[in-house]
Amino acid sequence: MAKPEAHVAEYKKRIVKELVELLESYPTVGVVDLMYLPASQLKRIRNVLRGKVLIKVAKKRLIGLALDALSRKKKGIDKLKDYLQGICALVFSNENPFVLYKLIQKNKSKAPAKAGQIAPNDIIVKAGPTPFTPGPIIGELGALGIKTKVEGGKINIVEDKVVVKEGEVISEKVAEILKRLGIEPMEIGLNVIAVYENGLIYEKDVLAVDEEKLMNDLVETFLIAKSLAKEAGYFVKEVVEEMIAECFNLCKAVALESWFVCPETIEDSLYAGEKYALMLADKIKWEV
Repeated sequence: MAKPEAHVAEYKKRIVKELVELLESYPTVGVVDLMYLPASQLKRIRNVLRGKVLIKVAKKRLIGLALDALSRKKKGIDKLKDYLQGICALVFSNENPFVLYKLIQKNKSKAPAKAGQIAPNDIIVKAGPTPFTPGPIIGELGALGIKTKVEGGKINIVEDKVVVKEGEVISEKVAEILKRLGIEPMEIGLNVIAVYENGLIYEKDVLAVDEEKLMNDLVETFLIAKSLAKEAGYFVKEVVEEMIAECFNLCKAVALESWFVCPETIEDSLYAGEKYALMLADKIKWEV
C-alpha cells in the first residue's frame, strides 16, 4: 500500500518559493539572529536599509528547504543551514559581505542587559571612579570579583573585570550591577551570524575587521616588502624608480670623488673647485 504524502500548507510552499527566488537573485546572502529585537526596531531597520538590504523572516525549516533547493546552482550555499539559530532571518544584498556587515552594524543601538540574556561579547566593568559612596554596594561589587577602594568619599574600581564572558547567560545580579553602573552592553539590531558569497561563507569574526588597523597593517607590510625588494635588488615597478635614483646618486658620488667630469657632474665639480680655490686663497692670504 502506498505511503500517504504529508500535506504541506500552500503558504509554506509560497514562502519557500519566494526564498529560492531571492537566493537566486542576490549574490550575497546572510543569516541574522533576531533574538531580543523588538518588532518596532525591526521595522525601523527595514526602512533604513531599504534599497541596500532585503530582510526576510521565516522559520528555520523553511529556510533550510530553500537552501537545499538551491545547493546545486550555488555551490556551498546549503552550508548556511549550520548557522540557523534562535529566531533567524535571511538578509539579501548586492553589496559584498564586509559592506553588508558594516551596514547592519551601523544600525544597532545600545541597551541595558537583562537577566537571562546571552552576552554578545565579553562584558567588562572598566577601572575608574563610580558615583557610589561606601556602603553595601562594595560587597555587591566584590561578589562579582570587582576590586574596589574608597577615594575622596567615593568608590573606585581598581582594575578592569570581565563579569560575563561571551556566550554566557547574564545573571540577575550582574544585570542589576551593570544597570547601576550605567553600562549598556547589549546591542539591539540584527545580529549577523554568517554571510555567503561566491561559494564562501564568512563568519562574524572574519567580517568584524578593524578597518583602521587593517589599513595600517597593509601599509606596514607594503613598506617592509618594498625595503626587502630594494635590499635584494629585485626589480618591480614599486621600487625600480628609487633603485635607479640610488644607483645614479652613487655613481655621481664616485665620479665627483675621482674628479671625473661629465654632464651630470660638471656643475658640482665646478662648485667644488671654486670652493677649494677659495679655501686655498684664504689660507695663503691671496685676494680673489
